[in-house]
Amino acid sequence: MKLEELGWSHFFQQQILSLEEDCVPARICRQDVNQYLLLSENGVLTGKLPGRLRREAFSKADLPTVGDWVLVKQIVGGEQGTVQIEKLLERRSRFSRQEAGDIVDEQVIAANIDTVFIVSGLDEDFNISRIERYLLLSRDSGALPVILLNKSDVCDTLDQYLDALRPIARGTPFHVISAKGQTGLEDVRQYISSGTTCALMGSSGVGKSTVINALLGYDRFETGSVREADGKGRHTTTFREMVEIPSGGLIIDTPGMRELQVWGDASSLAQSFEDIEDLALNCKFGDCKHDTEPGCAIASAITAGELDSERLESYRKFDRELLHLKSQQSAAARAEKKEGRKRLAKHIKNRADKRD
Repeated sequence: MKLEELGWSHFFQQQILSLEEDCVPARICRQDVNQYLLLSENGVLTGKLPGRLRREAFSKADLPTVGDWVLVKQIVGGEQGTVQIEKLLERRSRFSRQEAGDIVDEQVIAANIDTVFIVSGLDEDFNISRIERYLLLSRDSGALPVILLNKSDVCDTLDQYLDALRPIARGTPFHVISAKGQTGLEDVRQYISSGTTCALMGSSGVGKSTVINALLGYDRFETGSVREADGKGRHTTTFREMVEIPSGGLIIDTPGMRELQVWGDASSLAQSFEDIEDLALNCKFGDCKHDTEPGCAIASAITAGELDSERLESYRKFDRELLHLKSQQSAAARAEKKEGRKRLAKHIKNRADKRD
C-alpha cells in the first residue's frame, strides 16, 4: 500500500523533513508481546522497540500504540522485515482513558483516527450512561464521534432507546444498524474512504467484531454471543488490531473495556455538556451549585422539563471524577519531582565520590 492509503498526510510529512538515513515511515497495526506489527510501503514489518525509547518515556502514552506512525530502520544482521523503531511521530488524534486499576496514567487505545464509532447493542445491555462516557472521551480525542446502534433485528423498543439517546447525543451522528442482518451498513461506509482510519469502541457483546466483519466482507475477527441471563457479552477480541477495508480505508477493532475511567480536564466536560455549561451562564450567582440557590437557570430548566435531572447528575459525576483525576495527577507529579531530586542528588554524590 502507498503511504497515503495508510493515512499518511502533510501533518506527518513535515515531521520528517530531516529524515535520518535508512529510516522509513511505518504504521503500527498490532501490538504483540515485546514487538509490533507494522504496515509500510515495503509490506508488513516486525518492529522492535529499543530500551532507549522505553527509558525516555515518562508515561505509557509516550510509547507506540495501534494507529501510530513511527520511523523504523532495518536491524543490522537481523532477519529481513525485522526493524527497529527509532522515533514515534506526533499524533494527530488519540482516544485515551485512564489506565485500568489504581494507576494514574494515560492509556492510548488508538491513535491517528478520523472517526470513533461508539457501538451500543439494542438489547438488554443498552446503557445510556456508558454511551455518555464514551462520548465524553471521544469528543476530547480529536476524532469525529459517531454512535452505532447495533442489533436492530432483535429490538422491539427502538423509539424508547432513541428518546433516551437524543438528549445526550446533541449533534453527534447516530445510525441504527444490524451487522448480523446486513442493514444500515451504507450509513457506516460513508465515513470510510481511502486514507481514513476509524476505530470501534464499546463494551463486550455489542457486536464490534461483527460490524467489522460485515464491512470487510469476510469473517476476519472472532465473534461471540451474549449471556441470556443479563445480556452481557463475553470477550472475543483480546487485542487491538488495525486492518485494511477492501474498498479503501482502515478500521481498528478493540477489546471491550470493563473499566472506562475518564482522562481529560474541564474542557472535556464543557465539550460534552455544552447544554449545561450554557445554562450555567444564566445563573444569578457565578458560584451557583445548581442545587437550592435562587435564580439557578439549571434548576429552572429542570422544573420546566427542558433538562433531565439525570443529565445534571451525570455532569456532576464526571466533574467529580475529573477533579479527582486532577488531584491524583498533581500528587503523582509531586512524587515524580521528589524522586527526580533524589536521583539527581545520588548522581552528584556518586560523581563526587569518584573524584575523591
